[in-house]
Amino acid sequence: MSVDKDVVDVAAATKSHEYGASSIRVLKGLEAVRVRPGMYIGSTDQRGLHHLVYEIVDNSVDEAVIGAADHIDVVIQADGIVRVSDNGRGIPVDINQEENKSGLELVMTVLHAGGKFDSENYKTSSGLHGVGASVVNALSEWVRVEVRRNGKVYAQEYRRGIPTGPVAVVGDDPTGRGTTTYFQADGAEIFETTDYDYEFLAQRFREMCYLTRGLEITFVDQREDRERETTFYFEGGIYSLVRHMNRRRTVLTKPFYVGKTVEKTGVEVALQYNDSYTESVFAFANNINTIDGGTHITGFRSALTRTLNDYARKSGILKESEANLTADDVREGLTAIVSV
Repeated sequence: MSVDKDVVDVAAATKSHEYGASSIRVLKGLEAVRVRPGMYIGSTDQRGLHHLVYEIVDNSVDEAVIGAADHIDVVIQADGIVRVSDNGRGIPVDINQEENKSGLELVMTVLHAGGKFDSENYKTSSGLHGVGASVVNALSEWVRVEVRRNGKVYAQEYRRGIPTGPVAVVGDDPTGRGTTTYFQADGAEIFETTDYDYEFLAQRFREMCYLTRGLEITFVDQREDRERETTFYFEGGIYSLVRHMNRRRTVLTKPFYVGKTVEKTGVEVALQYNDSYTESVFAFANNINTIDGGTHITGFRSALTRTLNDYARKSGILKESEANLTADDVREGLTAIVSV
C-alpha cells in the first residue's frame, strides 16, 4: 500500500505543533478590529466603507435626537478625507478618573467606551453603542477629532487607531460647540476601495432627516468632476416621508400621524392609503431600518386591523352578519412608517 507523502508531511507538521495555552492569541486595544474588520462593519468592500461614514454621522444624529444638535455637515473632500461636523454638546475632553484618560481618547480608542451606556445622557442610540467611533478610528489610516467645548477648541490625532499625542487646546471659540471628525479610510491595508458613492450615502442621510424631525444635514462632494451639494431637512418628519412615498400614486386619504411615549419608549407612526393593491411598510428602531420586521411591526399590524374593525362595527359599516376585515384587507394600498 502506498501513502501520499504530502499527507504524511501534513500529519507530522500538525503533530509537531501542539495546541496549548501558548497558542492562544490575545488581541489588545483596537488590534482585533483590524484583524477581523468584517465582525464590526460587515465587509471591507464599498458597503463597509460607507459604514464608517454612517457610524460617525449616527453619533451626531444621536445628539440631534436628544435635542442637543440640529445641523450636521458631511463633506467628502477632494483628497478623499471625510469630514463630519455637528453643533452638539461636543465629546467630553476632561479626564476620566477611573481610566486616567480624556473622554475623547476613551471614545476614540477603547471599544465599548462612550456615553451611550448611561441612559441619562442618551435615551436612544443608533450607533454601535460605544464601538462605532473607535472602530472607524481603527480602520482609518488617519483620524483627527476637533471638539468645540467650554469656549475652547480641543484636538487629537490618531494613526490607525493609535493617538499621536495627547488631547490639546488648539484655539479659542467662545460661542461654538460640537464635534468635527476627519478620517481617511485605510485603503492600503483594510479596504478594497475608498471610492464613496454619493447617491447611496445621500439616500441614507435623507432617511435620517425624515426620521429625526427638525434635523438638517448638508452633504457636500468636493471630489474633482463630482462637485455637488444637497441639504436635507423635513419639518414633518415621517409624516413628510409618507407623503414623499405616495407622491406618484393616487391617494385615498390624508396622511395620518401619531406619536406617543410609553414607559420610556417613543413610538411614531405615519400612514396613508393609496389606490394600489400593494403594501409599503417600513420600520425603524433607533433610526435603523429593521428590514426583517420585529415586534413593532407585528404590533402595528395587529393594532391597525383591530382598530379599523372596531370603528367599522361602531359606525355600522360592518353589519352583525358580516365577517371582520382581515389583515390582508386593511393592508391593501397601505403606506406606513413605524419608528420606535
